[in-house]
Amino acid sequence: MSYSKKILVTGGAGFIGSHLCTRLIAEGHYVICLDNLFTGSRQNINHLLKHPHFEFVDHDVEYPYQRERLDEIYNLACPASPIHYQYDAIKTIRTSVMGAINLLDLAHRTHAKILQASTSEVYGDPMVHPQNETYWGNVNPVGIRSCYDEGKRCAETLFMDYHRQCGVRVKLIRIFNTYGPRMLPNDGRVVSNFVVQALQGKDITIYGSGNQTRSFQYVDDLIEGMMRMMDSEDDFIGPVNLGNPGEFTICELAEKVIQLTGSTSRIVYKPLPMDDPQRRQPDISLAKERLGWQPVVKLDEGLVRIIEYFRDCRF
Repeated sequence: MSYSKKILVTGGAGFIGSHLCTRLIAEGHYVICLDNLFTGSRQNINHLLKHPHFEFVDHDVEYPYQRERLDEIYNLACPASPIHYQYDAIKTIRTSVMGAINLLDLAHRTHAKILQASTSEVYGDPMVHPQNETYWGNVNPVGIRSCYDEGKRCAETLFMDYHRQCGVRVKLIRIFNTYGPRMLPNDGRVVSNFVVQALQGKDITIYGSGNQTRSFQYVDDLIEGMMRMMDSEDDFIGPVNLGNPGEFTICELAEKVIQLTGSTSRIVYKPLPMDDPQRRQPDISLAKERLGWQPVVKLDEGLVRIIEYFRDCRF
């Protein structure tokens, strides 16, 4: 069997990475999935392990990885939920910064195109709404979330400097809240939290008033945007927001989950964590213009899918 491209996906056994690997294999590529399984899981890639064009490598991106030939690299390696990236804050920022350096060096050696999965967290608690790519953000550099926020901001800087100084072909995307099958039930993110609590009949926990807003993107929409960005012209670097511009309060999300699960859960309120942003909504005008991309999965439809997924899970 022949293949089109040889593609490295770091963090490929994680929630988003495993969906990306699946799509790339379906498109006829050879995929090397690199993951240290800190938050990723072999279970996420079980369906790919016997495929002749799929290779799993247990490796930490803090350390250099050697490969002779690559066409593309997707760098998704980094825990992405507060409960995990705050567990070892130093490890989190090392993953973002040293990982970026090691993978950019690899891209330089192999002449591969490389995409950095950055985050809407680079905007911090934004003072501009909705957020577009020209906004520089409002980030606390010494807060409990800064290991993730500043790690991703530094990775973006490294990507731009390797491009300017070494001629590496780079792509930058900023991912907004994404949900879907293969999320960890205990990862602390709001969609998985609410769905699991509702299915178990437990109280649904809202931190703060619940009037803070988020925009929720289904994972299939994100993967489509990522691949379109990788396939775009080399002179289009980004950064580009990839998210669903539909804005919902946390209370609205909780009510939707209760309704769709048929749960009898009550909503309870707890104090808001430090540096938790009040509003988060992407301006996706650039993605529409340059990539011809916008999300197609509505929130209710996506919630039904993830509820079905978690009904089949053992917590």
